[in-house]
Amino acid sequence: MNQAMITRRSFLAKTSVATIATVSAATHAFAASGSELKLALIGCGGRGTGASNQNLNVSKGTKLVAMADISRDRMDKSLAILKKQHPEQVDVSLGNQFIGFDAYKEAIAQADLAIIATPQGFHPYHLREAVKQGKHVFVEKPLAVDAPGVRTVLAAAEEAKRKNLKVGVGLQRHHQVGYQEAVKRLHDGAVGDITSMTCYWLGNARGGLERLPGESELQYQLRNWYYFTWISGDFIVDQHIHNIDIINWIKKGHPVRAQGMGGRQVRNDKRLHGQIYDHFFVEYEYADGSKLSSQCRQGQAGTHTVVSEHVVGTKGKADLNVQNKIFRITGPNAWDLRLKTSEDGHQLEHFPLIEAIRNDKPYNELEQAAYSTMTAIMGRMAVYSGKQVEWDEAFNSKLQLMPENVTWDMEPPVKPDAEGNYPIAIPGKTVAF
Repeated sequence: MNQAMITRRSFLAKTSVATIATVSAATHAFAASGSELKLALIGCGGRGTGASNQNLNVSKGTKLVAMADISRDRMDKSLAILKKQHPEQVDVSLGNQFIGFDAYKEAIAQADLAIIATPQGFHPYHLREAVKQGKHVFVEKPLAVDAPGVRTVLAAAEEAKRKNLKVGVGLQRHHQVGYQEAVKRLHDGAVGDITSMTCYWLGNARGGLERLPGESELQYQLRNWYYFTWISGDFIVDQHIHNIDIINWIKKGHPVRAQGMGGRQVRNDKRLHGQIYDHFFVEYEYADGSKLSSQCRQGQAGTHTVVSEHVVGTKGKADLNVQNKIFRITGPNAWDLRLKTSEDGHQLEHFPLIEAIRNDKPYNELEQAAYSTMTAIMGRMAVYSGKQVEWDEAFNSKLQLMPENVTWDMEPPVKPDAEGNYPIAIPGKTVAF
């Protein structure tokens, strides 16, 4: 038995009775179905490899049959890892290993379920193709880097519903019992009317990548994609979306406006660290007048670190701290949940998706995830521009950062100056929506 399955069993032994019952029912349903579910991996990096492993953990009736990436080396590494983890469930022939920017179309065609784990600038177009082909999808967060991309995702969500396709999204906290129980209590009025919220992702950062000898500008930016806004959306979109999404979930909606500030203090090697900021503060306002104070920071050594969400209401407050594994409500409806081990949300999010596919249950996580993606994008727009941004003007923005078609012979959307430095947003001057 591989280590992934041991970890899953260990987790299930520690989680709630309700969660165990759900997973057991799903497993029984899978066992009853003899049909093979064919899986295609689109984007063979670490997250794609991890998501494929977790999906294959759910059911022995799932088989990885196709892969797509723009890098042969990355695909080979991913395939070797997955073969070792699931020797009987990985059968990707050389003819089903597709390389190039259009490779995703060919890989999707071989499968019933596509896992999309490419950099998020590509997500709207890869998702749209999978739905066009009539395939079920698991797509990583965030779903886009700009408003046109979000609108493409929402159109795909509607088409997926019409075609009865099942779509899961990698906002894994929705599948963790701590969050599920806390949010249910908040929806049931545990703290009364919610008057204010805060959320934080203050922590470390991945390192920028050095340029390789002979590498083209586009090759470098795609390999160092995290540091370029046109591909990543900046880290408020890539990472802080998790916290913003929790607040939207609690509020059952998205904000109506945003304003904020941010910048770049420690990312002073522009040639290595591309374009993105290292800190954001955004004040979001919801339709009922309640406000969210949203903070995210990366890579500033010696500073306070925390990943959490907090809610204040007329009858109490709630603290959701996945980092410390504590979920708490104080006030007349006091409640406390302390987890002994971290919930493996990345694993748990695949169970309901596969169950929905096997048992033909409605399942589509795209709409909420798209609005949470747009909320993060609106925050970036507000900070980059230095303006107060209204939801409608952000959502309807025609500013497209990510081209629909990327080819090796194209010029990247941003280029360095003579000193090798990339353009960085300047509040008050940058047009961000």
